[in-house]
Amino acid sequence: MSRSKHRKRVHTLPRMLHRRRSISVIELSERSYAARDRALHVLAAMRRDPKLSLSHAAKLQGVKPETIKKYLPRALKQSRGRFQATKHDRYEATLYVPDRYGNAVPVTTRSSKERRQVSEYLRDLGRYLRGDRTALSKWHGKKIAGVELLTAGRTIVSIEPALSEFSLYRAFNGGAA
Repeated sequence: MSRSKHRKRVHTLPRMLHRRRSISVIELSERSYAARDRALHVLAAMRRDPKLSLSHAAKLQGVKPETIKKYLPRALKQSRGRFQATKHDRYEATLYVPDRYGNAVPVTTRSSKERRQVSEYLRDLGRYLRGDRTALSKWHGKKIAGVELLTAGRTIVSIEPALSEFSLYRAFNGGAA
């Protein structure tokens, strides 16, 4: 008998059905949300340093590479057998910025661009608090994800004690960094 008669028929699904469905942030447990958050940190590290491998960046953040592939599959591309972070992504994340009273206001960002803007704003806010009075000039009157940013010098000085304990990520650690 020929070999072809003994082969099992393999049915292949259409390519669309093989794609992994993105996991909704709302559906995640607290533990899974924290793992996804660490995976976002891995992507940020890989974007800052393009030479950083997925496995090394994951190890630095305490995440398995499979976790990143699970939660953020479209943010990675494979080139020559090596995973690289894409330049941008459209994943949602909640970050926090201070309001005019020093309280944390949640900002739901919907892209890596908005996450980077929040990070740059907070970096410039820190520079302002350390004495660089021009650090917030580019943020005057601007909004990120619909939230107006705090740039008034007198207000910042009056709430400075509250800002010393401020953290970009407050969701699951009781407000501490």
